[in-house]
Amino acid sequence: MPVDDLLLRATERMDKSVETIRAEFNTVRTGRASTGLLDRIAVDYYDQRTPLQQLATISAPEPRMLTVQPFDPSSLKTIEKAIMESDLGLTPSNDGRLIRLPIPQLTEERRRELVKLAHHMAEEGRVAVRNVRRDLNHHLKELSGSGEIGSDDERRAEERAQKVTDEHIKTIDELLKVKEAEIMEV
Repeated sequence: MPVDDLLLRATERMDKSVETIRAEFNTVRTGRASTGLLDRIAVDYYDQRTPLQQLATISAPEPRMLTVQPFDPSSLKTIEKAIMESDLGLTPSNDGRLIRLPIPQLTEERRRELVKLAHHMAEEGRVAVRNVRRDLNHHLKELSGSGEIGSDDERRAEERAQKVTDEHIKTIDELLKVKEAEIMEV
């Protein structure tokens, strides 16, 4: 039945939206060092925007310290520059072969900014999930209009789509609550 296929595809797309939000939340700084902080950083490497993870080994040897060890020592300066230009507010120090990133304590004001950023990311995720539902409802109306499914089937499918949407939005809200607590934790 095409309705079940449509619902399955919509659920998969919503799952991807939730996973994207989960990954984006990992890039938001908390009080602890996390290698995920540097996931969004791209470096100009031989005139190519390259993700930092592809150019270096990133580790967290201490709770408040990240280290970045480039595979190619000549890229050290460009990696350092990319980190400084990012919105993370970290000051790298380099010893010629390794970049150290001390993670300073977050101020109350910075914590509030990060919570706002997390809320913004969560809202983008909710919008993405609702857009999937909207697309699904549009396809259901087309199927109903062409006579492939009845109006009762359309209504039931829309109700199922709403339940799936609500579940995914609830998951995003739960992720946001956890991230907010993590950010505000002193």
